[in-house]
Amino acid sequence: MSGENAPAEPNEGEEAAEQQPQEQTQQAWAARRDLDAHAPRSMTFDGTNHGVTAQQVIGDIHHYNFGGYAAAATSGEIPRETLDRLADAFVDEGTDFDSLLARLRHEHVLVLTGDPHTGRRTAALMLLHTLGATPVHSVDRDTKPESLTPGEGCGHVLFDLAVSRTQPLREAQLFAVRDRLREKGSYLVITTAHSPYVEDTVPLATWRPPAPRAVLSALLHRQTDAATADRLLALPATTGFLAREQQLREVVPFAAVLLRADETEILQYSRRALELQVQEWFEEGEDTQHLREKAFLIALAAFDNGPYALTAELSDKLYERLRSTGAGTFNEPIPVFGTHIGKRLQTARAQLSTTVEETEWGQVSQPTAAFKDERVAPILLREVWTGHPAARPALIKWLDQLSTDGRPFVRTRAAATVAVLALTDLPSAMALIIERWAGAKDSRQQLTAVSALTLAHRIHAPNIPRIIDGWSTGDTSAQRCWVAVRAQGLIGPERPVEALAALRAQARLQDAKEHPDQHVVDELPESVALLLLSPAADTALAELLRTLDDHPAVRTLTLKGFLAACSRTDDTPCPPLLSWATRSGSAAPGIARLLRITLGDREHNERAEGVLRDWVRAADRAPDTERALAALLPALATGPREAARLDHLLDTVQGLDGRPQPAAAARLRAGLILALSDTPADALSRV
Repeated sequence: MSGENAPAEPNEGEEAAEQQPQEQTQQAWAARRDLDAHAPRSMTFDGTNHGVTAQQVIGDIHHYNFGGYAAAATSGEIPRETLDRLADAFVDEGTDFDSLLARLRHEHVLVLTGDPHTGRRTAALMLLHTLGATPVHSVDRDTKPESLTPGEGCGHVLFDLAVSRTQPLREAQLFAVRDRLREKGSYLVITTAHSPYVEDTVPLATWRPPAPRAVLSALLHRQTDAATADRLLALPATTGFLAREQQLREVVPFAAVLLRADETEILQYSRRALELQVQEWFEEGEDTQHLREKAFLIALAAFDNGPYALTAELSDKLYERLRSTGAGTFNEPIPVFGTHIGKRLQTARAQLSTTVEETEWGQVSQPTAAFKDERVAPILLREVWTGHPAARPALIKWLDQLSTDGRPFVRTRAAATVAVLALTDLPSAMALIIERWAGAKDSRQQLTAVSALTLAHRIHAPNIPRIIDGWSTGDTSAQRCWVAVRAQGLIGPERPVEALAALRAQARLQDAKEHPDQHVVDELPESVALLLLSPAADTALAELLRTLDDHPAVRTLTLKGFLAACSRTDDTPCPPLLSWATRSGSAAPGIARLLRITLGDREHNERAEGVLRDWVRAADRAPDTERALAALLPALATGPREAARLDHLLDTVQGLDGRPQPAAAARLRAGLILALSDTPADALSRV
C-alpha cells in the first residue's frame, strides 16, 4: 500500500509486545460482539446502517459568513449602520430585555453575563441603541472599568471583560465609573462570561436568549407574508435544523437562506454551520480555547456517547502528547482540578446523561457525554486530521496507546476513529496507522486493525475490500494475513461469495506451504463460521456446498467452519445454526448433509458428535431446541450405520458436571425410532 512513511520511532504497543508474551487472541465471536456493542451507533450493522454516517457528513469544507457582531479588538465607534442592521434582526421575545433596559437607565452601568454565543454582545448593543445612548463606543477588553473616561451623552460597551485571579471585577470599580457616567449622561454595558473572579457584591444581570424558533419566526414574518413564513417554518429542513439546538448566530442567517428558497443551500446550511463551529474550536488561540479543552473535544469525538470519566481520563493523555509537540521536554504537570464538567460540555455543545451499560460483570449505570448533534464527531476528526497536520504525531501516538488498552470499548472507539480518518484520507491512515497495527506483534493491536478496516468499510471508505482481499489471498506477512482473514468474516455478510473465495484461496496457499502459519490456519474456519451465522447465511451455505470437493484444503475449511458455527450458542435457548435449519426449508438439507459428512469423517467425527451431545443437553433446557433437533435427526440417519451411530450417541450422552443423562435424550431416541419406522427392516435392525 502506497502512502506516507510511518513515524520513525516505535509505537508503545510494539514495545510492550516485545517485552511481554503474546496474549491469546480474542475469539472471532467476541470480537464481533464487541464491535457491534461499542462502535458508534452510526457504525453498527445488522444488514443496514443506522443514523448519520461519517460518509454522509464528511465532504468538502464550505465557508459561510454568519451574521451577528464580533467584539472589536480595539476601542472605536461602532458604525450606526451596524447598529441599525442588528436592530432589524434583534428579537427580544421571551427575554428580560425590558427589565434590563430599566436597570441600565437607572444604574448607568450594567454587567451582563451569559453563556457564549447566546447573543449577549448583540443584546448589550441593543440596550444602548434602544436607550438612545449613541454613538456607541467599543472599549478595549483590557481596560479597567474605573479608568474609563466617558463621552458626553453616549454609550460604551466593554465586550468580554478580562477578569482573572489577579484582576477580579469588584463592586468599587463600578461605583467609580457610575458616578462619571451619570455626570455625562452616558451609559456602559460590560459583558463577561460566568466567572469565579467577579466579586459577589457586583450586581450581575443575566442574559437569557430567546428561543431559536421564536427568533427565526420573527425574522421571517418581518421579511415576508405570514403564509410564506409559516410554510418555511414547517419545512422538514427547518424543523430538523431547529431540533439541533442551534446558536442564535446560526439562526439569524438561516432566515435569509430560507427566503432565498434555494433548496440545496437550505439542506446544506446546517452542515456548513457545524463545519464553521468545528473550525472555530481549533483556530481559537490558547487564551480562548485551552489546549486541554481542544484535547477533550477530540476525545469526545472518539468516545461520543461514552462514559464521561473515561473520556476525560483519555483526553488528558492526548493533552499530554499534544502539548509536548515540537518541544524536546515538557515537564509541567497536568492540573488535577480546575475543569468544570458543565462549562466543558457547554463549550463542546454536548450533554450529560445516565445510561445503563452491559459489562462482563453485569449492568452498570454511569454518566455518559455526547455531542448534541450526532454529526459533530466525524466532522471534528476530519478537521483535526486534515486541517491541523501538526497534531498528527501526537494523535497517532495516542491512538497507538488506545489500540492496546485492556478495555474493549476503548479499542473499538480507537478503531472507529481510525475508520473516519481512512474515509477522510485513506493513504495516510493506512500507512501511518492501520498497516502498522496489522503487522504488530501485539494481538490487541491486530484486533484493533481488524475493527478499523471493518468499520471503515461500514462507513464506505474507499477500497477496503480490495485491501482485505489483497492481504488475505496474497503471501503477505502472517500478521496482516490473519487480520485480513478475520476481517473477511466481519465484512463478508455484504459480499459472501467474494469473502469465501478469498478464504479458500488462503486455505490452498497454506496447504501448499511446508510450514503453514498456524495462526492463520486456525482463523480461516472461524471466519467461515461467522458467515454461516450472518444475514448472508443462505448464500454462504450454497457457496460452501458448491465448492466442497474442489480441493482437500477447501473441504477441510468447509467442515471445520461448519462445525465452528454449530458450536456457537450465543446464550440463546436454541443454538443459532440448529434454529436456522428449522426455520429455513431450503437450508435444512444442506445443513444435514454437512453434519452427515462430519459425523462420517474420521478427522471430524469426534467434534461433530460433541456438537450433537451439546445440542441434546441444550434440548433438555429448551423445548424449542428439542423440537428442532427432533426434526433434524431423521435426516442424519440415511442408512443403518448412521442410524446406529445416532442411537448409540443418544443412549450414552451424559449430563454436564456429573448430572444424570438428559431426559430429552430418551425422548429424541424414541422419536428417531418412530421416524425411521417406515425404513427397510435391515436399517432398523441395529437401532
